[in-house]
Amino acid sequence: MSFVSSHSPHGQSPLRTVQVLGGGDAGSSAHVRSLASGLVARGVRVTVCAPVEADHTYDFTGTGADHVHVPRSSDPGSVAVLREACRDADLVHAHGLHASFRAVLALSGRSTPLVVTWHNRAFAESAARIHLVRLLERRVVKAATVVLGTTSDLVERARRRGARDARLGAVALPGRRRAVDPDDPDRLRPKLLAELGATGRPLLVAVGSLDRERGYDVLLDAAHAWCRLDPVPMVLVAGEGPLRAELQRRIEDEALPVRLVGRRDDVTELLAAADLALLPSRWEPRSVLAQEALHAGVPLVATAVGGVPDLVGDAAELVPAGDAKALSDAVVRLLGDRERRESLRERGLRQAAGWPTEDETVAQVLCVYDELTQPRPLP
Repeated sequence: MSFVSSHSPHGQSPLRTVQVLGGGDAGSSAHVRSLASGLVARGVRVTVCAPVEADHTYDFTGTGADHVHVPRSSDPGSVAVLREACRDADLVHAHGLHASFRAVLALSGRSTPLVVTWHNRAFAESAARIHLVRLLERRVVKAATVVLGTTSDLVERARRRGARDARLGAVALPGRRRAVDPDDPDRLRPKLLAELGATGRPLLVAVGSLDRERGYDVLLDAAHAWCRLDPVPMVLVAGEGPLRAELQRRIEDEALPVRLVGRRDDVTELLAAADLALLPSRWEPRSVLAQEALHAGVPLVATAVGGVPDLVGDAAELVPAGDAKALSDAVVRLLGDRERRESLRERGLRQAAGWPTEDETVAQVLCVYDELTQPRPLP
């Protein structure tokens, strides 16, 4: 299969794509940057439509892509800006539900192919909100030419909503760096453990925004059992969010061995120092933490939700969501079983070696683009 590029042997003009990103969580934003970089390197013209703050953080223009500031969805002018940005696009690729819905509105009346990637599930608690999300999802998938889901359950969700073509989309873990010197992997660990107040005790690390879906209330419930261990593990939670004050009150009132350390730019280093990684979420897509943990050879205890089982296979301890006893028991067992921890470390490295690379992710997306675009004569 041939890809349309600026080096096309058929005299075609370069393919122009518009990547649409809403507010964008860290995973989807990093994916768009990786995708933009790979597409530009292959001769594709790329415009990233996203809030200016996202470009400051992820430097889309640094990949060689153009950036158009599109206000967040609450701004009534965002659709008009997006419509103009997509005016001469050969293909539009939107990431996430809200960005996709705005792309549908912006492309109304046009025949431009629309690819949609669902990186995550839209959460809603009230009945009215659940109904609204369902309506948005149906509108988006019925308008999209192709829907790519980052997990098999997201693909099935798109099909249930009426998608005519829904597929599993490869998504790599972008920009993974070695956290430590491979010739001396424990060199920085003593210093980091001392800084964290975890010298001489097991370190358990969880990473993610402090919201309901992350299951940190269950993590705190489970931490009661760990207080009886000797030495008592230190649980480190990296992230910020609306539940910080509530969680901090529980930690203090219940004297739990848990520290909330806010957002960190050294998560890879924290994982390298950890004895276990914890993922207690009520739902997860293609979890970045799970990927980082397995890449780093850190045993993972995670809930069997969303895309996690497919992602980790038999390379992690999986427990039911919302079950504090199952979570606490799994941690206690692993801390007391060095052989099992080593087995998970080896399995994790093998599992991670089979995940798609950034080049493979870009190649798959280009295959989709190639299907949906026709040769264009030079201007």
